[in-house]
Amino acid sequence: MTTIGHLINGEMRTDAARSQDVFNPATGLATKQVALASKETVEEAIAAAQAAFPEWRNTPVGKRAAVMFRFKALLEQNADKICQMIGEEHGKISHDAAGELQRGIENVEYACGVAELLKGEHSKNVGPNIDSWSEFQPLGVVTGITPFNFPAMVPLWMYPMAIACG
Repeated sequence: MTTIGHLINGEMRTDAARSQDVFNPATGLATKQVALASKETVEEAIAAAQAAFPEWRNTPVGKRAAVMFRFKALLEQNADKICQMIGEEHGKISHDAAGELQRGIENVEYACGVAELLKGEHSKNVGPNIDSWSEFQPLGVVTGITPFNFPAMVPLWMYPMAIACG
């Protein structure tokens, strides 16, 4: 049976001590197992993200947006397979899964425009010899806890914009 692990620093990791079956709701059969992360695995993932942050933060915003364009293309190219997996793992019927994925892809598309969104603003002479400006800077690593019933849409609401923003 296939075990779904954790992708950390480009490598799949599994905690052999704890796993859980993934059931196909339509058949009731266990089709996969998911490795449940230990505290150490979570800390390793956080450390890897923190180590990658300085370089990603300094990556030009246009290149970060290019990553989102490629991600969007991959989602579109693999939509049928993704929707099938949503159905097998979450019990969604095909048109619900397709609608959920499409809404997520729309959020990725919005993140593709991040270069325009991060321009900030500048106002001259807001007071005597005073100019005002704003700029947006990446702050660090993010995480999210997403619900089981929208396995594609909610993560695609959160992560693409966070990643594109740096």
